[in-house]
Amino acid sequence: MSKLGWFLAGIGMGVLALQQLRDNPRAQGAVDEIRIAAKDFSDSIAAGYQEREAELRTSAKTKK
Repeated sequence: MSKLGWFLAGIGMGVLALQQLRDNPRAQGAVDEIRIAAKDFSDSIAAGYQEREAELRTSAKTKK
């Protein structure tokens, strides 16, 4: 199948998924749960990164 065919198939699948999400409240709930979980995960990653960065800064200051 050509690249254009795959592209059009992807658009079609996206349209079908959008219709399902619009019409099905359980699907909307599932998407909302996934969105919340992803947000919590990204917040945890950011907090860990900031904590480690602060640790590295304090250790760099003590070495000077």
